[in-house]
Amino acid sequence: MRILQICSVTTFGGGERHLADLSRALVDLGHEVYAALVPGSPLSSELPFLTEDRTVALSRRNYVKNVTRLAGFIRANGIEIVHAHAARDYHLAALAVRFSVRSRLVLTRHVLFPLRTINKPLLSSAARVIAVSEAVAESVRRSDVVQSSRITVVHNGIDIDRFAPPVTAAHVSGADDSLVLVGTVGHLAPIKGHDVFLRAAALISARRPGMRFVIVGEDKSPQMQHRRALENLVAELNLDGVVEMPGWRDDMPEVLSSLTLFVSAARSEPFGLAIVEAMAAGLPIVAAASEGAVEILEDGVTGRLVPADDPPALAQAIADLLDNPAERSRLGNNARLAAREHYSLHRMATDTERVYREVLSGA
Repeated sequence: MRILQICSVTTFGGGERHLADLSRALVDLGHEVYAALVPGSPLSSELPFLTEDRTVALSRRNYVKNVTRLAGFIRANGIEIVHAHAARDYHLAALAVRFSVRSRLVLTRHVLFPLRTINKPLLSSAARVIAVSEAVAESVRRSDVVQSSRITVVHNGIDIDRFAPPVTAAHVSGADDSLVLVGTVGHLAPIKGHDVFLRAAALISARRPGMRFVIVGEDKSPQMQHRRALENLVAELNLDGVVEMPGWRDDMPEVLSSLTLFVSAARSEPFGLAIVEAMAAGLPIVAAASEGAVEILEDGVTGRLVPADDPPALAQAIADLLDNPAERSRLGNNARLAAREHYSLHRMATDTERVYREVLSGA
């Protein structure tokens, strides 16, 4: 199949990681992958297999030019599937596809926010909407923009082997191997519940001196207000020297290998890619019962689930696991097996490939 992936986003996050991994896996399956990107897109370095004739540059400002250029590229290259991943590109992709008889439109929905009803006349032409979780699928159904029969769940997948093999631990804070380090990963924003994580850390530190905690993630807000709020909370809770916030780290397998236990305190989560990565790394996990966490983790089997926005419950679950190495090992092993079975990159690619084939066959 000839597949065009569209993304005009200029930053690199979970959705862009999804697109890059999916594109590579589709190439491995024998498909011809093309991409529509803005100049300077961070995705360019993540898609080294793309030759110049398989990419089309999107303008950052001229929407009409983008529609015309994209439609021409689709026709010239005989593109069969046009796949848009960011909401900002849905309209662009839908309009461009209208100028091609052969191509079919597929959208991936990564977020829980409902589609706006005003989009129905244009987006109802989508042959399929892929939701990254059942929770996201339900949000799309409630919006009534796309027919329910056209909504399909394909869970995100990751490169399991990148996390599973033993790696040399590069401790986030440069501490020694005996350190008990509890960590969380996610961009710095209130929805991620890092404030809940810090309040739980304060409760645990009061009973367990010498422990360390780490929050790995960047603040994408213009004035870095989320990071400043967390730094103020660290000072208020007397956690200076106990909590590290190193920003974003590209060496996530090494970061995870340095942790004793992984925590997700998110108040809401459409999927939970960081949780799946922690599972693949074989870490015991304590997670707030967000939409994504509930769908990914089986409480007491592959992790521990606690009520959202509840620092004492989170602290108690963490403390219970720190007291029980055998239980940590059991949960971590179960999580690793579940990640390999359900969340591999190959599984995501073949499930997406199946959606493409169904769309082209009219199923």
